[in-house]
Amino acid sequence: MTATTHRRDYSLTGEEGKKAVANGLAGAQWYACPIPRKQMKELMARSDQPAIRDTILWFALILAAGALVVATWGTWWAVPALIVYGALYGGAADSRWHESGHGTAFRTRWMNDALYQVASFMVLRQPTVWRWSHSRHHTDTIIVGRDPEIAVPRPPDILGIFLNLAALKSGTKELAGVVRHAMGSLDPEVRTYVPESEQPKVVREARIWLAIWAGVGTLSLLLHSWLPLVLVGLPSFYGAWLYVFFGLTQHAGLAEDVLDHRLNSRTVYMNPVFRFLYWNMNYHVEHHMFPMVPYHALPKLHAAIKDRCPPAYPSTLAAYREIVPTLLRQRKDPGYHVKRELPPAVAAREAALMAGAAA
Repeated sequence: MTATTHRRDYSLTGEEGKKAVANGLAGAQWYACPIPRKQMKELMARSDQPAIRDTILWFALILAAGALVVATWGTWWAVPALIVYGALYGGAADSRWHESGHGTAFRTRWMNDALYQVASFMVLRQPTVWRWSHSRHHTDTIIVGRDPEIAVPRPPDILGIFLNLAALKSGTKELAGVVRHAMGSLDPEVRTYVPESEQPKVVREARIWLAIWAGVGTLSLLLHSWLPLVLVGLPSFYGAWLYVFFGLTQHAGLAEDVLDHRLNSRTVYMNPVFRFLYWNMNYHVEHHMFPMVPYHALPKLHAAIKDRCPPAYPSTLAAYREIVPTLLRQRKDPGYHVKRELPPAVAAREAALMAGAAA
């Protein structure tokens, strides 16, 4: 096969976005596995209890790890304590930001909103900007020129992926955006998906964040210690490795510009600890296909549709055995991607249905 070095424009203001609109890929109708209406209603039922339980446990673990950091500060024992604290603060906050942003974590709206604001700060994602960014991500998942959250464009920036294990690329970009927005100037790409009526919120949130960081920085100066910044602010960087580790399993190396989440998303079986930290986002095909199903119901949703989907990856390691060589190959051949295979009977049945519809 002849390798191609063609580089696509992943910006939201370039020609690829215009082509996506012209080709009917923007805001298009996505494939969804058929599920009886009664069953889907049960799956979509929201409840406060699971998220209250899991959120209390999450914050308790953060406080315990933070207390351990304080108790061991100034010794080498602080290093493992910081690894755990950063993973809980800056890593696990990603899935909490995500689910509360969808409004499905809790049944009660203010609980979702409160967790969303807190988790957004912890994971360093501007709340209003990312709420609308993620909405576009679901509308146009991995559609080049439309999806602002394509984590691994082709050819992949391998160095950038490693830098983002400490948010050195993504985090500095987000910091620059916060400063810019606090000054009242919105990024041109942000203007393409954040409604004009919501844009004042972007400015207000950025100014609040700067005030918090200034307060923590002032406290560090007064105490002559890095400890306040190590506990609030910096964990967004040194804890980022966890959400990068989980996040790459979602879409990296899979198909672009397809309207079937079974082909551009992965479901990966994970152990109970990973599932708690990741809030079941390892069921990613299911989440994208039915984004209004709460995180705690995703295992049941998976059981309901798995026979119509490509096989789930048996472990995170198995997913990375595919992802790593794929990304390395895409450095020289950006056109290459993993082709997820549907079960033969499902593929044949769907092909027959499409042929009948065309006739």
